[in-house]
Amino acid sequence: MLFMSAVLLWSLALMRTPNEMRNTVPSALMPHPPVPTNGDGVATPDVAESPSNGRLHDPQPKSSPRNPLLARLTSLTSIATIAATGMIVVGALAVVGGHYDKQVVRDQLAPQKIFFPKPATNPGLAAYAGQQVLTGKQAKLYAQDQIGVDLTKVAGGKTYSQISAEWIAGGMKNATLASERTTLFTGETLNGLLLNAWGWSEVGMIATLAGWILILLGAVLFLLPLANWQVNLRDRRPAVAGV
Repeated sequence: MLFMSAVLLWSLALMRTPNEMRNTVPSALMPHPPVPTNGDGVATPDVAESPSNGRLHDPQPKSSPRNPLLARLTSLTSIATIAATGMIVVGALAVVGGHYDKQVVRDQLAPQKIFFPKPATNPGLAAYAGQQVLTGKQAKLYAQDQIGVDLTKVAGGKTYSQISAEWIAGGMKNATLASERTTLFTGETLNGLLLNAWGWSEVGMIATLAGWILILLGAVLFLLPLANWQVNLRDRRPAVAGV
């Protein structure tokens, strides 16, 4: 048994690679690489490469940006991107809401079939003679310059509440006051409805304008990083050693 164990250990020793054998040799006994010599057999010392012009060059020199304000604004890229996205989304919703408001005003006015008189009874409305009231602007003109002027001719400039009070005080038997009361009530109600339509059309116009402004500002925020690259980063070049 001892003989067989010895043979087995000897076989394993022969299978070890030269690298493994080299690792077992002490470093003091390892041969050293030859030292370069000159023509006279004198060893030449290693000379470290000296930087050109005796100066060390940073491979990536730091330089101040041409526009510090633009660089500072675009340094918050993630925040600017989120803000720009939010502004564009809100702006788009505002524009859509403004157009929807304009369409609703038109849909509410069209069934009423209100037309400007032709020929115009008010010289200021001659340009709208015969046109149907479909927009907020037309509704305001018709309410103020047409109905408003006509109502002043019904009862000597008195309002519905004044004529109604006189009619009630007279025992509600005066036919003239009753007729004027009905006319004033109808005219003032239509006047208020038209002015209400004009007010909502103004809201829609403001929403549309605000939406386009938000979309424009959001686009500017998206373009700031590109502007920073164009102004501050485009012309940067790494310094070349020896220049």
